[in-house]
Amino acid sequence: MDKLESLRKDLRKFERPEKAKALQWFFKTGKGEYAEGDRFLGLKTDETRLMARRYLDIRYEDIRELLKSKIHEERACAVMILVRRFEKARLPAEKKEIFDFYLKNLKGINNWDLVDISAPKIIGRYLWESGESRSFLYDFARRANLWKRRIAIMSTFWFIREKDFKDSLKIAGILLQDKHDLIHKAVGWMLREIGNRNLEVEESFLKEHYKKMPRTMLRYAIEKFPEEKRLKYLQK
Repeated sequence: MDKLESLRKDLRKFERPEKAKALQWFFKTGKGEYAEGDRFLGLKTDETRLMARRYLDIRYEDIRELLKSKIHEERACAVMILVRRFEKARLPAEKKEIFDFYLKNLKGINNWDLVDISAPKIIGRYLWESGESRSFLYDFARRANLWKRRIAIMSTFWFIREKDFKDSLKIAGILLQDKHDLIHKAVGWMLREIGNRNLEVEESFLKEHYKKMPRTMLRYAIEKFPEEKRLKYLQK
């Protein structure tokens, strides 16, 4: 039995049909929803992560096959393997290889949890450490593809952690009138994270834009504000 087949078999040892049904509802897999057709085994995140650690040395071609899978946990496991490899990589060339592979296989990064656990730690971290151009994030932010737009803003989480806010704020501005609530939530979350590090910077952005921000985006951005201040922003 090869490693890919073994991994898939091991993932299914944790299969829980009832939990799978609940996850399919939670991740909006119905007809016309953002994750239409996505299938679940019903694993807990820690179980998927355990398998990612166990199969960390799996071949790139096998990771590519996992990312093509209709099974959510198989794609999640692939993403976790890539993140862990990036964290363990010591040479810039190794990190570049993972970064390039990730960008070439974005079709499989097609749900918000997959984006959130990987984009900051692979795209964001690579761009921060390498100093390469971040311009493609702005292109992603303007794409019709929901997941590329979410990748654009979530990748900047790594920059925010390093107290570099400029790209996050510019991309937030591009996404200000986005129609999807998954983008509203992500942008609001990143604005809140900026505020956690520099409240003045967040409030400067909010004072300019809060009146035209989607309600969900604003609520996420001001979630940790004192009640009185929060209510003032909501009374737009």
